Amino acid sequence: MVAEPRISERRASCGNQHAGWPTASGCLTLLQSTMVIRISNSLPAIRCAGRRWLIVIAATVLAGGSFGGENTDAASPGMPVVWKFDQFPLIAGRPVEILGAPQLKDGDGTKHLHFDGVGDGLVVPSNPLAGLRDFTIEVLFRPEAGGQEAQRFLHLQDEGGSRVLMEIRLTPQGQWALDTFLFSAAGSLPLFDRAKLHPAGEWHWVALRYDAQRMTSFVDGRKELEGAIAFAPMKPGQTSLGVRLNRVFWFKGDVREVRFTPAALGEEALQGN
Repeated sequence: MVAEPRISERRASCGNQHAGWPTASGCLTLLQSTMVIRISNSLPAIRCAGRRWLIVIAATVLAGGSFGGENTDAASPGMPVVWKFDQFPLIAGRPVEILGAPQLKDGDGTKHLHFDGVGDGLVVPSNPLAGLRDFTIEVLFRPEAGGQEAQRFLHLQDEGGSRVLMEIRLTPQGQWALDTFLFSAAGSLPLFDRAKLHPAGEWHWVALRYDAQRMTSFVDGRKELEGAIAFAPMKPGQTSLGVRLNRVFWFKGDVREVRFTPAALGEEALQGN
């Protein structure tokens, strides 16, 4: 049996950098060792099922894991962060700032949000692109006729001012063209062609891909425009839906799903194909 550290030894293990206050790394090391000691001493008296649970707990602590419901926007390697609206007004498990009164609607067995083009929007207190060198953003949306000519339906901006925008330009005839934009201290680039028009009132997948060298836009899985740009990885920040973050250029229409993939997806892997 291994002797448990005395109180004085525990305090010393934690460190004494700030007038007796423990350091985080020292306390984590102490917690891990104490957990293993307690579990090792108790195993002979514990039934098999209980022993298995304690071993799982010990392994989790040793690995630096957590049993709490920590909310994070970081995707697993290669896996997308997906925003849907089944739990609205929560998105990705967290509350959002609601501007105006976007309407939650049902259609085809799924829920989507309708924005009125005047004062409806959302601000999500996170930036799923933070730290990524390459990424793909995909949005399933349905623009409506009769809105403003220039509309922003997705805007990500970090604490340093870098930003990503997905927009449309709407014609009086009820058609729209996709407009995408990247901006950072390393460079900036818009991708927009007014001649590449699509009908309003229909669902479409639009995508913006960055592969650490080139930016490419897609509609329904087909490439529209591309260009070379240096774009620095973003920092933590905010995301708005239905409007630009500074509350201008309101979007009129519906959004059903937003996907942030930590990789530059090939055309064959895009939604809408």
